[in-house]
Amino acid sequence: MKFSIFFCGLFLVGLGGACQFPFKDSELLYQASALTKANLFTAGIEGPACDQSGNIFAVNYMDQHTIGRTTPSGESEVFVTLPNKSIGNGIRFDVSGKMYVADYTEHNVLRIDPATKKIEVFAHEPKMNQPNDLAISPSGTLYASDPNWSEKTGQLWRIDTDGRVTRMASDMGTTNGIEVSPDGKKLYVNESVQRNIWVFDIKPDGSLANKTLLKQFSDYGFDGMRCDAKGNLYITRYGKGTVVVLSPSGEVLREIDVLGARPSNLCFGGPDGRTVYVTEVEHRRLVQFRVETPGSAWLRWQR
Repeated sequence: MKFSIFFCGLFLVGLGGACQFPFKDSELLYQASALTKANLFTAGIEGPACDQSGNIFAVNYMDQHTIGRTTPSGESEVFVTLPNKSIGNGIRFDVSGKMYVADYTEHNVLRIDPATKKIEVFAHEPKMNQPNDLAISPSGTLYASDPNWSEKTGQLWRIDTDGRVTRMASDMGTTNGIEVSPDGKKLYVNESVQRNIWVFDIKPDGSLANKTLLKQFSDYGFDGMRCDAKGNLYITRYGKGTVVVLSPSGEVLREIDVLGARPSNLCFGGPDGRTVYVTEVEHRRLVQFRVETPGSAWLRWQR
């Protein structure tokens, strides 16, 4: 059976989610398996993000300060080594293929051209605690979470397409995972220590409004999160060893065991956008599982 995800994605955008995503009846869904060998990454394994060719990029491969590139078959290599004292965390790609990396030690968002491997400081803000994870809207605007772990507080920042940085919130808990809804109208942010997941409206000018509690959990923390094309949130449960899937209204749809207690982040990729890749700290490796619906960012590339 051949998939027609490309055309389905276009209809999804136009019809507000009416399209169904075909998959093989025999395919094993929501069952994790290891993609890479254990201990290829440091304990700082994070990221991850997929390019349009399906390669998975995650930070701190073999050594700190690096970004590793892993093929869909699990072959890994150092892609780049970051300059000076920079250490990456969250990674995102824009529709042109440029990579953006949260550099938490130097208070930067870096931009990397994958073709030339040129690394530049796209945005710098000394008032950041440590830019942690990134989300990107359909317009290319970036949003960054910015926790202060010692104080159990956090901030949110917007980084415009010209690199201009604006603080959007300064009175939050330990902001960690962050994501934009497929239509670009909602921003989701979780707080790891407080175990809250918040949703904001993104106004036409890029500002935030109407902060609302989407879901609160009674145990375990959170880390990275990403949306599928239907707006469901996939959230890593750090300490529990799972990825929980929430509907846009906050209903728990399912929870997936990811073969290690400390999943730090995730992304969608693969040939049809329906493979979820998870960075897992306990075994310092990448884990993968198949899902029914492709990722929001993957569909954006097909338009």
